[in-house]
Amino acid sequence: MKYVDEFRNAKLVNKLSARIQAMNPGNNINIMEVCGTHTQNFCRFGLAKLLPENIRLISGPGCPVCVSPQSYIDTAIRLAKNKAMLIVTFGDMLHVPGSRSSLERERAKFGNVRVVYSPLDALSIARANPDKNVVFLAVGFETTAPTIALSILEAQKEKLNNLFFLSSLKLIPAAMRYLLLDKRLKIDGFLCPGHVSAVIGTKDYTFIPKKYKIPCCIAGFEPVDILEGIAMIIEQLAAGNACVANQYTRVVAKTGNRKAREIIRRVFKRDDSEWRGLGIIPQSGLKLKNEFSGFDASRIFRVANMQNKAKPAKQCRCPDVLKGLIAPPDCPLFAQRCRPDKPLGPCMVSSEGACNAYYKFRR
Repeated sequence: MKYVDEFRNAKLVNKLSARIQAMNPGNNINIMEVCGTHTQNFCRFGLAKLLPENIRLISGPGCPVCVSPQSYIDTAIRLAKNKAMLIVTFGDMLHVPGSRSSLERERAKFGNVRVVYSPLDALSIARANPDKNVVFLAVGFETTAPTIALSILEAQKEKLNNLFFLSSLKLIPAAMRYLLLDKRLKIDGFLCPGHVSAVIGTKDYTFIPKKYKIPCCIAGFEPVDILEGIAMIIEQLAAGNACVANQYTRVVAKTGNRKAREIIRRVFKRDDSEWRGLGIIPQSGLKLKNEFSGFDASRIFRVANMQNKAKPAKQCRCPDVLKGLIAPPDCPLFAQRCRPDKPLGPCMVSSEGACNAYYKFRR
């Protein structure tokens, strides 16, 4: 199959639903999807109605905007208050509430926050504004890290001395390892992210079936992809074995994208990183190597000294949603005080956030 419509074919969807029903072991099964696009499309296409009631998909920390900690948001907002700065960011970051403001509000006040679709756009902005310090908010997982690394290499080549990067880049397998240490979570299988896996391949997930005996399946994002991925996990559970299956073979190779991984290693090194809701996870983030320290906003502008003890909105349970401890409707603010037009937490802001998906498609 080559085209999107084929992966939304009703006959194939119903066939996969029947296959899952036939294999249903009867006991409760919790499958965590670690990708915001999986969450969105699972809700959007109403796939929960096609699964047995005992098979439940749990949203995990698969939204890069959502897992960026409050301190990072507040730091970006404080930088945006400086008239000598231009903050460059992806659109979802605009609406994430900080402790006292948001980037959207600061843009309205000072006009120095720019929205872009690619990190490479930050280079054009830096060239056009040599009198400003341009700070790109480097938020994302392994998927966006290669283009950010490429932008840094290009900035170095051009000797752009007014462009800086504030990194909140995260590594998904490290978060999955951390989640498995939480005894409150009863995860029976992982639906692994397709976009991330296109970069890293399958190897980085092998510790999950090897050490924890939990099945994994890398899946695409259309209804047929998601249901087939779930079916492949159920098959592993029924057979009593565990491995890293790859449903998304049309995109994901076993070795991933070697060139993308090489450019990440060229620019970044692993470091401990704070995740909203999960805390500090060892070796779960990407930090610029010393040879690129001149582009590191956290060093140049002493970001550590700017971070305060940020607190989320009262009663907001985004951290528990990100960890898979509760579903979005279990938050007392959901669809009441917290809505996409007036979000109180990041899970309602981003199009990849679980609360946003539930509000749009499952209320």
